[in-house]
Amino acid sequence: MKLKYLGKKSNSQFLDYSPELLDKVARDGKVKLAFRPLSSTGFYGVDYWNAYEFSYLDEHNQPIIETLEIKIPANSDFTIESKSLKIYLASFFKRKFKNPANIYKLIQKDLSKLIQSKVSVRKKITYDSPPKSILLNRSSNLIAKNKVVKFEGFRSICPVTSQPDWANIYIHSASHAINPKKVIKILKSFRERADFHEQCVESILVQLVQYLKYEGHHSILGRLMKKDDDQYIKYLSEIREVDLTVYGRFLRRGGIDINPIRSTKKKLYFKNFRDFNQ
Repeated sequence: MKLKYLGKKSNSQFLDYSPELLDKVARDGKVKLAFRPLSSTGFYGVDYWNAYEFSYLDEHNQPIIETLEIKIPANSDFTIESKSLKIYLASFFKRKFKNPANIYKLIQKDLSKLIQSKVSVRKKITYDSPPKSILLNRSSNLIAKNKVVKFEGFRSICPVTSQPDWANIYIHSASHAINPKKVIKILKSFRERADFHEQCVESILVQLVQYLKYEGHHSILGRLMKKDDDQYIKYLSEIREVDLTVYGRFLRRGGIDINPIRSTKKKLYFKNFRDFNQ
């Protein structure tokens, strides 16, 4: 799929509005969780996009600047290419609207048509504060289940520009305690890895589920798998399922931040709050 803007220089700040400014990208590399068909992608979730620099003209021809919340389902086959979204939103700066609700409906229609999935768009007035959490970076003891854990300074690499992306990662496990040393090792393994935000969070979820679910069971499963298929399947079915959510709060680029939530449960634990450095 040929993209118009990603990885290219563009002088497009004065383009007129058109949905043709938008690009979509396929969600590649979706990983299914072993032994648990959760959804078509292997997990549940949404991507919260916050666009902080959206401007248009009101009925009196006066400029208005707002923040938009764009909510994209994680099970969509496509998502929006972020640079094209920036250019598309910038094209509204000289369009006049009597009723702001019509703007949000138009953007929602264009984005939903683009990625062939239902996107929601609304004006964001305030953000909730982040939930009370335990700082993983300074933890060494086992953290009990049903606690929110925060990892600061998560780093990955943009696969297009090779520039670093930074985030705070929030984790909530309702089923298992968390071993800080092992979880930190997983999170630090991304520091020189080239992946988009969504792929990073999905990979973190999958790795943590495999670690939490099978920790302490590998040797027994290995013996049973060699000797007795029925006992292997029975033992496997009795291992406690993982109830886990991973949320990446990434720093913005070009006035937009992208914050993926991925979970083993349909009811998501986190909402679209905002960290101070976003």
